[in-house]
Amino acid sequence: MSNDFESTKPEELTDFVGRHFIYTYDNGWQYEIYVKNDRTIDYRIHSGMVGGRWVRDQVAHIVRLGTDIYKISWDEPTGTTVSVAVNLADRKLHGVIFFPRWVALDPKKTVCFQNDHIDQMLAYRDAGPTYPKLVIDEFATISFLESCSPNDESVISCAASELPEGYAARRN
Repeated sequence: MSNDFESTKPEELTDFVGRHFIYTYDNGWQYEIYVKNDRTIDYRIHSGMVGGRWVRDQVAHIVRLGTDIYKISWDEPTGTTVSVAVNLADRKLHGVIFFPRWVALDPKKTVCFQNDHIDQMLAYRDAGPTYPKLVIDEFATISFLESCSPNDESVISCAASELPEGYAARRN
């Protein structure tokens, strides 16, 4: 997970960098993202197929599509590719997740703090199978949204199972 590319237009992301939000897809899966800076995110998965997984310093392509509308896209060491469009004004989100076949067959293999298991994730990815991919295409509602400082290591710093009771149920 290197930061070997720069954001295409970091000056357009100043209102998005530092945003931290919890959202629930229409299928019931709950996720959380913190936009750490103009090229990395931290995220935590509260429920769903890979609930319990969490990642820090995921390199991402982050762009502004319009007023309060952004897109975050990334490719994980697992071979999973994700693209999320975020509409902050309407507190809506649309995400597409492309899970390789090996994750669809045994999603629990990815449920960990990925940063401590990069080599294992790469080995699983390389062993496959990768195709056919499981495509999850869902809308979501943002239930919690706040602004934090950029590069704040405390925003997402533990597994969902270590959070205080009611953390993910917060609304604002």
